[in-house]
Amino acid sequence: MSRFFRQAGDSDSDSESSEEELLSSEDEGAAPKPAAKPAMSRFLRANADGDSDSESSDEDEDESELSEGEAKEEKRRSRFLRTESDDEDSDEDVKRVVKSARDKRLDEMEACGKIMDNALKINDWVAISTEFDKLVRMVQRQQNVAEPVPSFYVRTLAGLESSLNAAVSKEKEAKKKMNASNARALTAMKQKVKKVAKEYEKEIKQFQTDPEAFEREYTATVAPETVAAPKPKKAKKPAAGESEDEELQGEDDFMTVGKGGKAMQFTAEGIFKSLQVVQEARGKKNTNREEQIRILEKLLEVAVTSYQRIRVLLTLVSARFDYNNAVATHMPIDLWTSAQREVDQLISVVTQDSAYSVQEVTEDYDDLAERTPDTEEGGIVRIRGSIISFVDRLDDEFTKSLQNIDPHGTEYVDRLKDEKGLYCTICRAQALYEKNQQDDPLGRVVMRRLEHIYSKPDAVVHALESAVETVENKPSIVLSAEEQTSALIHSLCVHLYKSGNSFLRTRAMLSHIYHYALHNDFHTARDMLLMSHLQESIYSADVATQILYNRTVVQLGLSAFRCGLIKEAQATLQDIFATQRVKELLAQGVHQQRYQVLTPEQEKAERQRQLPFHMHINTELLEAAFLVSSMLVEIPLLASIDTEEQKRKVISKSFRRLLDFADRQVFTGPPESTRDHIMQASKALQNGDWQKCRDLVQDIKIWSLMPESAAVKEMLAKRIQEEGLRTYLFTYAPHYSTLSLSLLSRTFSLPLRTVTSVVSKMIWSEELSASLDQAAGVVVFHRIELSRTQQLAQVLADKVNSLVEQNEKALDLKLGNATGWNDRADGGKGDKRGEQTQERRGRGERTGRGVRGGARGGRGARFAQGLGNQMAGPRGGAR
Repeated sequence: MSRFFRQAGDSDSDSESSEEELLSSEDEGAAPKPAAKPAMSRFLRANADGDSDSESSDEDEDESELSEGEAKEEKRRSRFLRTESDDEDSDEDVKRVVKSARDKRLDEMEACGKIMDNALKINDWVAISTEFDKLVRMVQRQQNVAEPVPSFYVRTLAGLESSLNAAVSKEKEAKKKMNASNARALTAMKQKVKKVAKEYEKEIKQFQTDPEAFEREYTATVAPETVAAPKPKKAKKPAAGESEDEELQGEDDFMTVGKGGKAMQFTAEGIFKSLQVVQEARGKKNTNREEQIRILEKLLEVAVTSYQRIRVLLTLVSARFDYNNAVATHMPIDLWTSAQREVDQLISVVTQDSAYSVQEVTEDYDDLAERTPDTEEGGIVRIRGSIISFVDRLDDEFTKSLQNIDPHGTEYVDRLKDEKGLYCTICRAQALYEKNQQDDPLGRVVMRRLEHIYSKPDAVVHALESAVETVENKPSIVLSAEEQTSALIHSLCVHLYKSGNSFLRTRAMLSHIYHYALHNDFHTARDMLLMSHLQESIYSADVATQILYNRTVVQLGLSAFRCGLIKEAQATLQDIFATQRVKELLAQGVHQQRYQVLTPEQEKAERQRQLPFHMHINTELLEAAFLVSSMLVEIPLLASIDTEEQKRKVISKSFRRLLDFADRQVFTGPPESTRDHIMQASKALQNGDWQKCRDLVQDIKIWSLMPESAAVKEMLAKRIQEEGLRTYLFTYAPHYSTLSLSLLSRTFSLPLRTVTSVVSKMIWSEELSASLDQAAGVVVFHRIELSRTQQLAQVLADKVNSLVEQNEKALDLKLGNATGWNDRADGGKGDKRGEQTQERRGRGERTGRGVRGGARGGRGARFAQGLGNQMAGPRGGAR
């Protein structure tokens, strides 16, 4: 009680007791001792003071020297400055503990780590992000003073990576998403941890490989500085030191316990019982998958015989694949790497010991008994399992991870580096099945190998094959450094052509065609596609095969474009671009239709079909090739049209629509996109300005992505000159009676021989009504004007021709293509019908010659027929 409220008659003992009651009521946490009184602060006590008989006598002596108010103030202050050691120990126990600056920093780091652990339990990523920033700054300060990185920090980084992966996978599957700030913090943490983990990649790998060795190494590094610090404590408190040593020993004596608290001991004798326990728990609701994997890893360490290793590896790889039960998300990369390493180990064990065979179908056997070749029939132990299923799952998970990783970051490139190891695993499996002569799984594994190399450049294929050279078990089909990749592709495809699986044969054929087209062997690829007749049955194939077919057709069109076959390129790419769903058909994006809404299941299935980014075909380059091809085909055709009836005959509707839209524009600015360049080039070609057209087409930047871009630009310049000449002749033929070939040669910067060749082809194909006077070096134009009756007859013939074609198509749809009345068993009559139809078209067009004249019969029909009908006609009877 304060001295201002004391009464005159109050004694010192009363004031002490009352004040003690007041202070004891304020001190809620401490239990006061009945015999203890508030002690004088040790800072004001004389050095010569000894142990008194009672604390009250010491207080009376001190109060006689100090004033009454000062004594109370000292009592109150000393009371609140007391610690727990003051109540329990003597004056020697209240000495301050002096910590070094490094120990203080370590304590602060551990405090941050505890806060992060608590925030992780409640999924508070905002708090985790804040504390992680503090932790990074503390470690940076520690590095500035040349101190080693604490093992606690490395352990925290390794734990954060796994926690982040788990949180991201849970967030994708969760129906109720986390709030926006927490989601942003989660994304930010993912980037921060990835950046920091890259700096300490070596330490993290050492920690993950052997955590105990990493801790011992760090302790040995800092031991010389810290070994002398705890000695005084041990001398003062031996009991506490002994208890700590006992606790440390107790921690080392921990062992794994199973269900019901029973200790699990891993020995070679009880390995099959432990396997049975793990397999029985597989798939149950509350099974700890991480614990199962740890148990199987320990079982693999104690396995002695080959049979035990094979059984444990089969179960361990399956457990790793079961860890991620979500179909939409990909398997964690560290688990995938471990599974790939264990599949290699499994293949190595089976390959080295030929007395053991892993098969999908076997007879029943006792899972708890050891089996040896001596006790089995034929000396071969057949174990139930499927290595090819593991290889398929590894490949699928690798593709799924590439689908889910941002392709524009370094993580995607780092993930792609794992393809070399996966390719070596596939080759090991191929060598195993070739040794065991198992045809069905051998075909599947060869198909997997083919899918990894058919669409890649030669340099990448040689890099993958060079890794196979270091494998101990090589397959029979390998690529040496001097050979071409086409030889390897051909050998793998021929092996699959002999397979009895039609699915594998179809995919092998498409992959083979794709490879030829990629290497600019257009004619071989085209002949293989037409002879395979895949275009007739592809609609009944699965979605993945249809996607491969679309990619093959597109690559075939690009091959024709690179070879300078403009008409073939336009006809091949026309079918894909006519649908206006190029990205969806190539599995490079999900098409969003205006009046169609996909269900979540449909959208998920659509996204699972998407190809990894490195396998994409550049759609902008594809569009540029298609539009330029359409320009070189359509512009001369537009110049040759006389009547509105002929104008309706369109080869490329998409190009004609873009051209009409460009014509309706009031103001045309400088070209920006690829379409703008091509549309302005088309207008220049129509006006006869072939030089401007050439410059606009060559200025398109996307050509740099095409192999041998310089040769492609040179080819385009030459084709623009030739089509410009054709357009000029179609446009100005009515205004000339004769035209000098040398003038045409100078105007279009073409050799006279090339000009003569172009004009001769136009005359021979009846596109131009003229004759060639080689002696005079001129073209003589002929004019044939039709009467009104002849013009009407031409219109009537065209309408009758279109009516007949519609009737034939309706009859084909009604009776079926294969059983039509005009189809023969060998297909000959059907092809003849197509020839008759084309001939009728030619006669109909030859009867209608405009003011310009010229029998241009069959031109539109030839263009409209495209690549397929050009090639299918002569081959039709050989089916």
